Amino acid sequence: MSQILAENLSGKAVMGADGAELGMLYNITMDIKSGELHDLVVTPNDDITAADFGLELDDENRLRLPVSRVQAVKDYIVVQR
Repeated sequence: MSQILAENLSGKAVMGADGAELGMLYNITMDIKSGELHDLVVTPNDDITAADFGLELDDENRLRLPVSRVQAVKDYIVVQR
């Protein structure tokens, strides 16, 4: 498995597997004890709603997408919708 540094992910565009641009990666949450990654915190584009994913927005109006939805990381972070 190839490795990707977290500093290279900051500000990366997040795209649905259907090609729709969802927003920009703001942060990644993780369990401090285990090191397991939990969620991508995404600042959504204006036309994207949390309902599109069956999710809610956090207090800062950002999407929290489970890391399990990540399909690929290249020029974009591609996630399942």
